Amino acid sequence: MTERFDCHYCKESLFGKKYILREESPYCIKCYENLYSNPCEECKKPIGCDCKCKNSLVDKPFAAKEDHLLCTECYSNEYSSKCSECKKTIMPGTRKMEYKGSSWHETCFICHRCQQPIGTKSFIPKDNQNFCVPCYEKQFAMQCVQCKKPITTGGITYREQPWHKECFVCTGCKKQLSGQRFTSRDEFAYCLNCFCSLYAKKCAGCTNPISGLGGTKYISFEERQWHNDCFNCKKCSLSLVGRGFLTERDDILCPECGKDI
Repeated sequence: MTERFDCHYCKESLFGKKYILREESPYCIKCYENLYSNPCEECKKPIGCDCKCKNSLVDKPFAAKEDHLLCTECYSNEYSSKCSECKKTIMPGTRKMEYKGSSWHETCFICHRCQQPIGTKSFIPKDNQNFCVPCYEKQFAMQCVQCKKPITTGGITYREQPWHKECFVCTGCKKQLSGQRFTSRDEFAYCLNCFCSLYAKKCAGCTNPISGLGGTKYISFEERQWHNDCFNCKKCSLSLVGRGFLTERDDILCPECGKDI
């Protein structure tokens, strides 16, 4: 018994008939043209497999493809790319814009927000729409809390507010704090040096600031503070951390040095 060979769409037998393969499935000529042929821009009739629009080519531009002569309109409809915006054919020889496999007429490649042609300027795609950079920044970019300008790259967040890296600086010395250790007072950010100089208590031994940050240990006694390393006997320099001590005016002494007081 002979195996059947039918049109994939209408199921009529294709034995002894012309057919066209599409994605490995056979179609009779009629079904293929009804399903897949494009209409001619000029005459609006389908551009068939064996014939095109039949317009005269005398004194008109034409192209050749696989031994067929085609008018410009038929050639464009059959082989030229379509504009992603207006869906019309991009005629050969006209300027077009291409991005990630899509094509546009130059006049159709416009910013979704301001509707102005993008041309060769920078643009940013979002949600299948294209935006010129100024419109994208106005519509989508966060605003820096300091300078009020859009943050396009390199922003940071502090107290749940966006900043440019170059705008997030120490309140005291104005150095950038991005990537540096810092602290804050009254909601203002400071580098450690400025914070210590302005607000930290001074060590009674070395007079340098005691930051208390990062686990720094210090001793506090009668409204005076010492770094752990500075809390030593004034006479013999013995460390008094965790030991008993005596005071003589502004000095601290170990019991041995202070026994004659």
